[in-house]
Amino acid sequence: MTDRDKKSVAAEVREFLSTRRARITPERSGLPLYGGNRRVAGLRREEVALLAGMSVDYYVRLERGNLAGASDSVLESLAHALQLDEAERTHLYDLARAAAPSGRRATVPAARVRPTVLRLLDSMTDVPAYVRNARFDILAANTLGRALYAPLFDSPLFAQRGPVNSARFLFLDPASKDFWVDRDKGADDAVAFLRIETGRTPHDKALTDLIGELTAKSGDFARRWARHDVKFHRSGVKNLRHPVVGDLSLPYEAMELPADPGLRLNFYTPEPDSPEKEALALLASWAGTGIVVPTAKDR
Repeated sequence: MTDRDKKSVAAEVREFLSTRRARITPERSGLPLYGGNRRVAGLRREEVALLAGMSVDYYVRLERGNLAGASDSVLESLAHALQLDEAERTHLYDLARAAAPSGRRATVPAARVRPTVLRLLDSMTDVPAYVRNARFDILAANTLGRALYAPLFDSPLFAQRGPVNSARFLFLDPASKDFWVDRDKGADDAVAFLRIETGRTPHDKALTDLIGELTAKSGDFARRWARHDVKFHRSGVKNLRHPVVGDLSLPYEAMELPADPGLRLNFYTPEPDSPEKEALALLASWAGTGIVVPTAKDR
């Protein structure tokens, strides 16, 4: 690990722990509140140390970014003291591994979608589906998936570059405000997912470049990035406003492809006999059938 990498990981650790500490009040932690003039919004460092069962000096060292050598028991105690959820706990462990002397390197994401996965997409004729990487690049989509995400594929952002990237569209194309009904939630989720990826693959240059680009070009992204929130992106409901079929409320699943590190299959499954089911049927008839894979010609 280079000195620059060490500084980057240390800064990430420092900001993550300090922001988690700031959101926890003594009352929430079950600590007595002495005096009414507190200088910090959340817990003091000595209070976190007390809750975690460690010395103040050791906790201060951890919060300064030195997680190297921290045992699992120390990390668990810290996660308990800061009341971390599953995604935050995972992020803490990822940061500890990244801070290790060996300096874990990023897993290079698959550059292509395998033919078997493309055939799977092709067989999913009645639901929108696509494959993306951890940077939100859409690498392949079935026709219904591409039709659903037509505003992204038609965005001038990708006229001269590719692949289509939903995070770039969300923060850099004004049309995203019309497409995402819950744009604030979508923006929060996207940033939190990218943040957790920085812990998982801290030396992914393409990821770092994307975050740098969005931070420089979007104050909205930069403000959210500074929160250091993390979140898994596994399932939920997307509320979209499609230019052809109107408002849609679509349950989705995001499944990792174990044979293709860094790739995820996303698909939308509307309720039977729902307006969304009818709308997708209309969208399918409008779009036709068959798989569509983004290529240089498409961009």
